[in-house]
Amino acid sequence: MPKYRIKHITRYSYPSPVIDSANQVMLFPIDDEMQEVKKHELLITHQPSVEVFTDYFGNKVGIFSVIKPHNQLTIESIIEVITKEALVPETGMAAETQWENLSTVREQFPYMDFMLRETCEAEDEIMAVVHSFMGDEMAPFPVAEKMASYVYNHFEYKKGITSVETQVDEIWKIKAGVCQDFAHILLVMLRMVGIPARYVSGYICPKNHELRGEGATHAWVEAYIPFHGWIGLDPTNNCITGDRHVRLAVGRHFTDCTPVKGTYKGSSAHTLEVSVTIENGQPVPATENLTPVFTYQVHNPAVPDNSYRRFMEMQQQQQ
Repeated sequence: MPKYRIKHITRYSYPSPVIDSANQVMLFPIDDEMQEVKKHELLITHQPSVEVFTDYFGNKVGIFSVIKPHNQLTIESIIEVITKEALVPETGMAAETQWENLSTVREQFPYMDFMLRETCEAEDEIMAVVHSFMGDEMAPFPVAEKMASYVYNHFEYKKGITSVETQVDEIWKIKAGVCQDFAHILLVMLRMVGIPARYVSGYICPKNHELRGEGATHAWVEAYIPFHGWIGLDPTNNCITGDRHVRLAVGRHFTDCTPVKGTYKGSSAHTLEVSVTIENGQPVPATENLTPVFTYQVHNPAVPDNSYRRFMEMQQQQQ
């Protein structure tokens, strides 16, 4: 069972003092039978009190405020976590029995929230594709795997052409995007055939640099498989998530899992820097620790701009 130490730093710098900064963070790693959190530190400028609560989907969420004037706000999350390899669902249960189970649980709490269908113009076209996976005696898990492989094989991994607000019709049309887009499409496909599916935010931990998203934040999907539970599918890398995937939060879609968001009073001109370093037994060189994986500047206070949204459009796609 691998053990990882992950440091995630978010830093806002302002040209003039700002006040009344109110923020929400979802940087608390999930602690369950597949992921054991050994340690978690949250270090924030001016050491404000952080109120932590559990949201509707079971995620830990922190809220805090920095009232006094400040020119910089740094949020540093340091976690130590042990992960376990995922168990593949057994194939002994009859496919018909599994689909019958899904027809029942999809209308029950908490699965019904992960069955919400997105209205899209390409619904008939997408439906035709997903039905092509529904062969005789095909159980839900093999169907889900085929869908993840379809997204991996038919969509180009390409940065800069989508945003966190890009709708499924546009993603389907251009057949390209990044990890959050791949997850978005897979969510739609799974829910179309009655498999509850949820969005997952987290990290992929480095090994041989063969996976997209290593060493930064990442997104994938968890599908509910009858008589087994939730199992992760990473359509960006065409794999079942395992001991190299560290989960932060789950939700219906991206907006349920936003790592950092907030407001403040002051000029909108600012600079955002984000860095993520991951250790797996070998310390990361000090020079690497100081290098942001993302930097974005908002120059014109008169033009509305959201730097963290820009970051989420790009930083999940670091390779």
